[in-house]
Amino acid sequence: MSETALPEDIETVVAHAVAEDLGDGDHTARLVPDRESSARLLAREPLVLCGIPWVEAVCRRVDPAIRIEWQAAEGDNVKAGDAICDWHGPAPSLLTAERTALNFLQTLSGTATVTRRFVERVRGTDAEIVDTRKTIPGLRSAQKYAVRCGGGRNHRMGLFDAILIKENHIAAAGGIKEAIDAARALDAGVPVMCEAENLNEVQAALDGAVDLLLCDDFATHLLTKAVAMTREYRRFNRAQTIIEASGGITISNVRDIADTGVDRISIGGLTKNVQAVDISMRLNEARETENPGPVHALSVKMR
Repeated sequence: MSETALPEDIETVVAHAVAEDLGDGDHTARLVPDRESSARLLAREPLVLCGIPWVEAVCRRVDPAIRIEWQAAEGDNVKAGDAICDWHGPAPSLLTAERTALNFLQTLSGTATVTRRFVERVRGTDAEIVDTRKTIPGLRSAQKYAVRCGGGRNHRMGLFDAILIKENHIAAAGGIKEAIDAARALDAGVPVMCEAENLNEVQAALDGAVDLLLCDDFATHLLTKAVAMTREYRRFNRAQTIIEASGGITISNVRDIADTGVDRISIGGLTKNVQAVDISMRLNEARETENPGPVHALSVKMR
């Protein structure tokens, strides 16, 4: 995976997640002998690995004595049955860290995996796959990182770094021209984007010289016309207006949409319809026998 910046809030998010799970202590883990042990994380299905920094932060917070040996790197394609990493440390600490660490790893790998599928589906076109603000509250920066990990790109992070004029803004302002004029008057120093639901609105948005035109729920033949209109506008005005498609995007139709020539395809489902991937943890606890002999492994699937 190419280098991508880590979110700045990892430690804060992890601290909250660990406290949420731990409360006044892991009473179940007190049943386990406090001795050195190891555990292995296994992929139960094909996935794109994402979330290593969060796993490491969880383990550091639970017990700095936990050591992790990674068999796969961030952004790697991992096959079903492959080992992801091995943990070493006190058995109670491994058990305490397990669930929170896996919650991050399974969720973020799920987002990276589905993003990679969309990216591969449009390969060979000019379209980029981008996310939206439809994220799990509190995990926006993590999920947007996961999108990048899967090969996609990020839309605006929040309400502060771009103006996106949508149908309700248009209705309240009295029209697209009025909404764009009001946005320009703010002089906020951020890109001005506008949603269009038909070709007339496409023309109105282009007349307003928007930085990004968002075509929502367009049939492909209409989207092709919108692309042609945008390219003509760019050519005659030496503009850099981006045209983006959104609404109803699936893995089945994303290639047809990309083939219209759009610059970007935004998919809320990358971060909204989260399907965590299947990763399990196996604790290997060496047990002494009364008579010296081979060491046996006690394999326990963690939940």
